[in-house]
Amino acid sequence: MDLYQVEVTSTARKEIRALPGNMRQRIIDLLKELRSSPRPHNTKLMDMSELGDEVSLNIEFYRIRVESWRVVYAIEEELKLLTVLGVRKRPPYQYDDLRELIDELMGNEE
Repeated sequence: MDLYQVEVTSTARKEIRALPGNMRQRIIDLLKELRSSPRPHNTKLMDMSELGDEVSLNIEFYRIRVESWRVVYAIEEELKLLTVLGVRKRPPYQYDDLRELIDELMGNEE
């Protein structure tokens, strides 16, 4: 089985560092598991249609729940690349900043 390369954006890296110790370790363990199984049974494919056509059709966006935290990530299947975009607590997180997370992925940071 091919392993996926896992990259973490600078935003997600800061968020992981700020997590409580036990949750930080669980997220790190999850990222290791996602290398071989990027779409586990508790993963949800995110509907990006409202963000417009500029979101690449070659990229799928997912979220996975770890207790009250959500890991938001993108998969570029052709490259076998999984990019972690953010780790957010829900509630109150409502995915309102998806555009900013995607812009960071696409290299459109301001």
